[in-house]
Amino acid sequence: MTTLHTSPHTNFSNSVTRMMLLVIVAMVPAMIAYVWFFGWGILINSALCIATAIGCEVAMLKLRHRPVIPFITDLSALVTALLIAFALPPIISWWLPVLATAFAIIIAKHLYGGLGYNPFNPAMAGYVVLLISFPKQMTAWLPANSDQPYILSFIENLRYNFFAELPATTSYDLITQATPLDVVEVQTGLGLSIDQIESGFVQMSGFFGVGWDWVSLMFLLGGLFLISKRVITWQIPVAMIATLALLSLIGYVFDQQANPDPLFHVLGGATMIGAFFIATDPVTASTTPRGRIYYGIGIAIITYVIRTWGNYPDGVAFGVLLMNIAVPTIDYYTKPKVFGQSNKNKDMD
Repeated sequence: MTTLHTSPHTNFSNSVTRMMLLVIVAMVPAMIAYVWFFGWGILINSALCIATAIGCEVAMLKLRHRPVIPFITDLSALVTALLIAFALPPIISWWLPVLATAFAIIIAKHLYGGLGYNPFNPAMAGYVVLLISFPKQMTAWLPANSDQPYILSFIENLRYNFFAELPATTSYDLITQATPLDVVEVQTGLGLSIDQIESGFVQMSGFFGVGWDWVSLMFLLGGLFLISKRVITWQIPVAMIATLALLSLIGYVFDQQANPDPLFHVLGGATMIGAFFIATDPVTASTTPRGRIYYGIGIAIITYVIRTWGNYPDGVAFGVLLMNIAVPTIDYYTKPKVFGQSNKNKDMD
């Protein structure tokens, strides 16, 4: 009997708990880099998301009269919580991580029937709810510690998240700024060239952002670890990253002063975490080898379109959710043919 698990894409011979532990281990390098460059906020957000995920998971399992221990110990809710925590700014009101996680577990997961039945990626569904509802809070990030005028201690970060209090020597506007993706979107919209943006924004280093590049590289390292352990397969990450690189290269060659280079897109924003840790969800992603390639390509196209012409700086979450809708069609047309049978003129189920 085949069991479905949450992201990333699993080898079903592994136990759920072992697989989830490997996913968590793969996130550790990125977590360390995140804390090093952007402070303690990721740990606070992680604690809030994990506590909310466990509480909501237990409550929904009891309401649905399902056994609590087997489902809560598979650690799938923990992985969902960590993915949401990584997607949120490190300095943010406590109730926003709680709201995103509660929506992910209760609405996006359990109201569709629980693990294995949800059509949309729960973590991205929760994140997009915040992005659409609270855009101002979701686009204010801390610069890397090396460029911060004031570095918050753990207690100071905690006090802001819970009480919106900052030390008298600093202010919210002083210590926060937009992400490199957001800066490029806004400034190019105002007519500035890429060279002008790079020279005027201290967070651009190699033009994909101080700190952001290292976090992305750590996600890449973690993703390669998951592939080596056969926790995920290569098709979705390779298709997504290669397509995004190709599209950004075309744009860059066409007009270098209006379009960032491919490295900016590949190592910027949520590309790496999206390719290896989010898009590979077997419950919501395509299940056929060829379908996974089309699925990854689709996410990359949507991501590039939103980054270049959309109203949001990053499009990975929207790309994942929109391609979730297309999965049944992709799987239908890419499923392996059974010898002696033909799907010609056969209606879709």
